[in-house]
Formats: sequence, C-alpha cells, structure tokens
Amino acid sequence: MEQQEYAAGTTRVAGGTADGRTGGAGQGTTVAVVAVREAGPDAPQESAPAAALSPDPGLLRLAHWFAEADPATADDLCVASFGLYPARHFGVPAEPVTGPEGAAAAAAVSWWHGPTAHAPAALRVREPRPARRQRRARQGEGAPPVVLSGAKPGLPGKHRKPEPARSAAAPQDRSAAAERRIAARLLLAHPLVTASGPHADGFPLIRRHRDWLTGQFDTLLGYRLVVGPWHARLCKAGLGPGAARRLEHPGTGAPFTPGGYTQLALALALLVDAPEQLPLGRLLAAMRDTAPGPAAAPADLAMALAALADWQVLGEIPADQAEEGVVLTVDRELARAVPAGPPALGADAADLIRRATEADPGTAVRRRLAETPAVLAADLPQEQRDWLDLHRRTGPAALAEFLGLEAELRAEGVALLDPADELTDLALPGTGTLAQAALLLVERLVEEVRPLPGEATGADVPIPDALIDGVLGDIADEYGLPARWRRDYLADRTALRRDALDLLHRMGLITRAPRGTRPPGWLLRAPAARYAPAPDLLPAPGTGRHSRREAPAVVPGPAGPRAEQRA
Repeated sequence: MEQQEYAAGTTRVAGGTADGRTGGAGQGTTVAVVAVREAGPDAPQESAPAAALSPDPGLLRLAHWFAEADPATADDLCVASFGLYPARHFGVPAEPVTGPEGAAAAAAVSWWHGPTAHAPAALRVREPRPARRQRRARQGEGAPPVVLSGAKPGLPGKHRKPEPARSAAAPQDRSAAAERRIAARLLLAHPLVTASGPHADGFPLIRRHRDWLTGQFDTLLGYRLVVGPWHARLCKAGLGPGAARRLEHPGTGAPFTPGGYTQLALALALLVDAPEQLPLGRLLAAMRDTAPGPAAAPADLAMALAALADWQVLGEIPADQAEEGVVLTVDRELARAVPAGPPALGADAADLIRRATEADPGTAVRRRLAETPAVLAADLPQEQRDWLDLHRRTGPAALAEFLGLEAELRAEGVALLDPADELTDLALPGTGTLAQAALLLVERLVEEVRPLPGEATGADVPIPDALIDGVLGDIADEYGLPARWRRDYLADRTALRRDALDLLHRMGLITRAPRGTRPPGWLLRAPAARYAPAPDLLPAPGTGRHSRREAPAVVPGPAGPRAEQRA
C-alpha cells in the first residue's frame, strides 16, 4: 500500500463480518471488544509462523522525528501530522460596546480597556466528576437524551437544554440549517467521528449533509472531509510552532511525551496493514524491533495504546499488557484515517510543521479564527495581517454563521466566541481548583500590569516573575481552604503555579517571552483583560495600594512643584 493512499482518505476492504462491517471497531456491537484466546487443546493453531508485520515507511520516519524532538516540538509535530486537535474558543461574551457607530466603534476599542466578561469568583468550588464515556451507538429506553452539539462528553453547555426524547415516529423538528451547524461543530470539536463511538448520535447528521459540509470546510478552511459508511474524518491543517496543543492520555489526562508520540507513530506504522486479528504480543515485539531508540518506557507505551483504543483503531486494551494469549481487533480503516497527510512530504520535523500550515492568507486566517481563542494581528505575517485588515468584518462573520459563533472585534485582533461554551476543550471560567485559580490569577495580573490609555504598548505586557508568585500565594491563602481547593495543590504551590500558567498559556491569555530574553518569563496578552474587572481610568487619589496619599492643599517649600503636578 502506498503512503498516499490512506493519507488521501481512501479505504481498502479486507475481511468481513456477518453484519457487513469491515475492520475492527463496532463489528455487530456498539463497543469495540478485545478477543481473548487461551492456549489449549481446543484452540485453533496456526500451521505456519505468521509473517512479520511490515511498517509503513512514512509513519516509521515520523516515529524517528518524534524520538528526536523536544516536548514542544513533539506537540507541534503531532498537530501537523495527525490534526486531531479540537477547536478552542472563549465562552462568555463581553458586554457590548455602546455608541452610535456600533461594530466600527468596537473594532477600535482595545481589549485592555474595553468591555469585559468578568464575573466575581465564587467562594465555593466543587471539583467536577469525570464524565463517563458513552460508547454505545444506541441508548436504552431509560437513558437521558444526548445533545447533538459537538459539546465535550458529559458537558452539554450551560446555555443548552437537553433535547426532549422523541419517539421513532415523531417528526424531525430541526431544520436542515440547524443540522448542518450541529454536524459542523461536532467535526470541528472531534475530527474523527465513528458510527459506534461516543459521538455516534451525530454521525447520521454528518452523512446526511456530507456534500454540503465537504464544500464548506474546503471553501472556508481548506480542510478535507472524508465520510465513509462507518466513520467521518475531518483532516485539519497544522497550526505552526508554539500552537499549545497536545495529545493527552484519554483516561488520566497526562500529556503525551516525545516517547509516547514515538510509540503512537510506531504502532500506527504497523497497524495500517496489520491483520484484523492481531496478537498483542506480536504487535509489541514488532514495535520493539522497529523502535528508533532504546526500549520504550511502560508509561509511553501505555498512553499510545490507550489513544489508539480511544480512537477505536484497536479494541479494548487489557490492563496487564504482559498477559499471554490476548488478541486485539484492529480497524485498518481507522488506522489509515489517523494521519492527516503523508509524513513523507516533509524533509524533517520542522519542514513538516511548516508545510502543514501552508495556505493562502485568507484561508490561514480563517483557520486561526476557527481553531484558536483569539487571533492577534501582531502574531500574523504581513500578508495575513493585510487580509484581516481588509476583511475585518466579513471574514469572521462567514465563520461565525457557519459554526454558530459570535465575533468579538477589538483593536488588537478578533475572537470568535461560543456563548454555549461547548466548542472548546478547555473551560475558562470553569469549575475546579485549577480553573478557579487560573481565572483569579489572570484577573489580578491584569489589574497590576495593564497599560494605561495612551501608553505605547503592543498586545503583550511583561509579567514580573515575583508578581506571579506573590499573587498566586495571596489567592491560595484567600481562597484555598474556604473554597476547599485540592489539598495537593495547596501543599505544592510550585505545581499550582505550573499548571495554572499552563492553562492560561493554552487559552492564549499569556505567552512565553521570546527566546533569549533574560530572565525568561511570561507576557500577558491583551485578551486576558476581558476576564478582569473593567478598568477604573479615573481612580480616587490616594486609595490604591501603591498610590501616594494626596498632598495638602497648601504646598510650601520644595514639595510645592510635586503637589501642583499631582493636582
């Protein structure tokens, strides 16, 4: 099989089942199941040794690049080669800009000093319970209805109510436009949707409107949509260096390491042409034989196999991977659908990351608008910045209509907001210790370092490192025990700082200082101000923490000029 065949979305049929399903996941059941065969006198025996698994050259090359990469480059390489990241957007809209000029006035207002979406922090925080993965194609009679919105599993969105249960004979009450929007949002949130996976209820909508969706995704974003009988794959483009996207263990949420990515690419290289029933021991042995370096750490191997099982490329993975006689069910169609494009097109990792972002200026900007919380003009190359200036209203408006979002125009750039708070993989504001601490931290950082009106500043402002420690310490002391924050974070302030800054970075509210900056640190971004209280541009004199007391009315002696200047 040529590398370009599965990269182009074509499928090859091999084997079959009684229900006509080819491949592994969803064969006659709603859950991918591992087949376990114990060696015994009644077990079928192979008459000849099985042929060695042959790795795909392009994916094997990709595994070598992962093995040589640092963590940040490995994340960017994963985005460029697989494109399985979800969209990420701000939720709560800011107060509208009032004035006779409407949208034109809003586009001239800075995020630093404009209307905000600030809400006072709640004192009591309850940690969210992990959502149970729904892996059935059909729900039982008594099961609650599923919201077909592209929301995160178990989180239907605070502004969306569950759909009422309907009988099979009930008329369809959704318009075609609403169904298309639901399907588009689902694909942007979950680029790989299967007929028997956790989002199976939305799969019929994707198939029903696949021609329209294919045209829209291609026209607006340059994405290729492949819809087969049993899965739909939206092949997203890369986001370039420093995209702050990564794969995580589907069960624990632990971020992938370069070793984990290496094992994932190795497994895929062997699975695209593997037999439908594959002994686990044979797969692990082939991975060891083709590995680019020393033996993989057990945690890296476990997270790679867990991701493949979550995508339904593999059946359920046993807890004890050393167990003898375990045979995995392999879905070759899904294995070939995972790469968004042929890795062999890149000369090296950096070249592949660059090539995956190539597009005309309009398409490149629309991709950023659709996938990231905010697009700042200062981050764009000149030709893309010119396009955004020329299409400041029409460009975001077309995507907002397509995806059911709202455009927020500011002097520094544009953000597409999702008031339903569904089209995102990260929630801010959100429940839980980390989200609460991060929100309080960014609110107080804005109040401390926000530039004054008229000051010459870009979209970013340096944050003193000591300020982060001091503010976070104050927040933990003030809210930690009353709000019943997690004890491990209260005991380990270093971990709280690391994870809170990581969340703010992934949401695009802070960014790392340019390489070579001494000392290295963080920069506060203009969109962060939308989460802080509106600035008091004319504060009462002498009331601020760092302000001086007002000088007396009579100003004798050397203090006179200073008092007169303050007055």
